[in-house]
Amino acid sequence: MTGDTTNDDVWLVVPVYNEGQVIREVIDHARQVFPNIVCVDDGSSDNSAAEIGATGAHLVRHPVNLGQGAAIQTGVEYARTQPGARYFVTFDADGQHQVDDVSAMIARLRTEPVDIIVGTRFADGRSASVPPLRRMALRTIVFLSPRTRRLGLSDAHNGLRAFNKTVADQLDLLMAGMSHASEFVTLIDHHQWRVAEQPVTILYTEYSRAKGQSLINGVNIVADGLFHSRMRK
Repeated sequence: MTGDTTNDDVWLVVPVYNEGQVIREVIDHARQVFPNIVCVDDGSSDNSAAEIGATGAHLVRHPVNLGQGAAIQTGVEYARTQPGARYFVTFDADGQHQVDDVSAMIARLRTEPVDIIVGTRFADGRSASVPPLRRMALRTIVFLSPRTRRLGLSDAHNGLRAFNKTVADQLDLLMAGMSHASEFVTLIDHHQWRVAEQPVTILYTEYSRAKGQSLINGVNIVADGLFHSRMRK
């Protein structure tokens, strides 16, 4: 049998900001398949840290809110130093991401010549579940990003990503907020990481919908990403 069926070599990186209502359930469910999880409490003002502590997941805390990009970078830096860590996953704290999708992505990393796999909501007819305004925002982001299209990515702002240690060791996110998603695309191109997409299901609940990005925010993210990509050249 190929790979580590216990997933002891996989680390889920979960940025957390005021997710006390749902985070324990999300982590408890994920740990049934992936025992190694590091949650980065990004300056939460609620009971997120206590809820994480009750799960047995690793906890790293930012004293103030720095943004999702900074939380992901902190989490990857923590995970990549752990003995035996080979694969890494960015996983949302609000219950949108599915553990079965992570399992499929890790299986591909173990067997295919790819460095990073990005989830996509726009394959196999899955886009119908995406709220219309959000679907428009995501399509606009891809349309405005020639690099994203050139890399063959259809949903570059999907927060579910799985990657190997090559990517983890080279990852250096400088954009602290949501614009880190555009920066991820820039880094894929800059480092020439071998990239593929994986059809995934995003579970949109009333809770998660309330935290979504508007069309204007999406355009602003792309603008930030284009500016940052020029800064990296």
